[in-house]
Amino acid sequence: MAVLIDNRQDIMVISHDVKAFVEKIVKAVLDYEKWDEDFEVSISFVDNKEIQTLNKEYRNIDAPTDVLSFPMLEYDEEVSDDEILSDEEYIDAEMPLGDIVISTEKAIEQAKEYGHSQEREIAFLLVHGMLHLLGYDHLNAEDEKIMFQKQDEILNVLNIKR
Repeated sequence: MAVLIDNRQDIMVISHDVKAFVEKIVKAVLDYEKWDEDFEVSISFVDNKEIQTLNKEYRNIDAPTDVLSFPMLEYDEEVSDDEILSDEEYIDAEMPLGDIVISTEKAIEQAKEYGHSQEREIAFLLVHGMLHLLGYDHLNAEDEKIMFQKQDEILNVLNIKR
C-alpha cells in the first residue's frame, strides 16, 4: 500500500497525524470494497486557487470545488473486477489507482457550513474521491444513490459522524 501525500497549500497543517488519518480512510474504503491488490494512490492538498485552475482545465468549470479525482484505471461494465485486477502488467507491482486533489480551503468552509468538524469533512472528501477512483460516479440518480450509500456506510464503519 502506498499513499503519497503532496501538500501544496498553507491553510491547514498536514501533520503526521493527518497523514495517518488519510491512510486510515484510504484503507477503510479499500477494505469496504474488498480490494486486496497492492495499490498506490496520490492525495494532494491544495488551496481554492489551484483547485479552480484544475477544475477549469479538466472539467471546464471555472470555480473552486472541494475534491477532484483522476482515476488511472478504466472500468468496463462488461468486464468483471477479477479480470481487471488480473492484468499481467500489475503482477508484483503497486496498482496506480489515481490521484485525489482536495481543497483544504473549501473543506474548512464546508465544515463550518455543515456544522461538523474539519476531520469529518476531509474524511468525507477522501471517501468520495476514493470511490471515484474505484469506478463509482453520481451522474444519474441511481448511481448517486449507490455511491452516497457507500459513502455513508464507510464513514459509519470509521465511526465518523455528521
